[in-house]
This record gives sequence, structure tokens and C-alpha cells, in this order.
Amino acid sequence: MSLFDEDLFLKGLEQRKSTLGAEYVENNLKNADWLTQPFQEAMTAWCWGFGWGDDVIDPKTRSMMNLSMIGALGKMHEWEIHCRGALNNGVSHEEIRAIIHVVGIYCGVPQALECFRVARKVIEETSTDSA
Repeated sequence: MSLFDEDLFLKGLEQRKSTLGAEYVENNLKNADWLTQPFQEAMTAWCWGFGWGDDVIDPKTRSMMNLSMIGALGKMHEWEIHCRGALNNGVSHEEIRAIIHVVGIYCGVPQALECFRVARKVIEETSTDSA
């Protein structure tokens, strides 16, 4: 018995690859093992198929929301991944800066500084990639 709906998984897989990059997603799925594979599949269906799968909120706005929430939680590894995804979804460098300002106001200066540190790394790496 499957833990998720196959159509929702496929929809989620498409959105996940579109935002985070096909290579990143395929590596995550390929490297999943007996411990993590069910979670990878369920998360792809639930987060990316159900959560991102409708047209009510566009991907750019969802990425901006994610940066705010993940920044507030202080989950910087995930914030880095979603910062790259936000750039893929059309979030500008200026919008990332403005999001970090809000994180700083509501979550504190140290958290904003962490977000700036990671954003700088991602922006420098992605600017080099496209050069």
C-alpha cells in the first residue's frame, strides 16, 4: 500500500525539480535509503504536490514565503536550498534582501546576519555559474 497518491507525487516531483533543480532532486531520491526513501516520497507528494501543486499562489510568492518562514525557524541548510530555488523562481536579489530585513525585524539581528551570510554565498555561486 502506497503512503501517497502517485499523481500527487508526480506533480510534486515536477514542481520540486523546477524549483530546486533536477540534479539536486534526482540525487536526493537516488541517495535515499530504507530509512529516508518513504519520507522523500511522501514529502515530494505532500509538500511539493499538495503544498505547491495548485495555482492559487505562484511559485515566486511561495519561494518568498518559504524564505521568510525557514529564515524565522533558523534552518539555514534548508534556507540555502530554498534561496537557490527562490532565484530559480524569479525572486530578485533585492527581494531577498527585503525578506531578510523582515526576518531581522521579527526574528532578530543575529538571524538576519545568518540569512545575509547564506544569501551572499548563494548569490556569488549562482552569479559565477551564469558567467
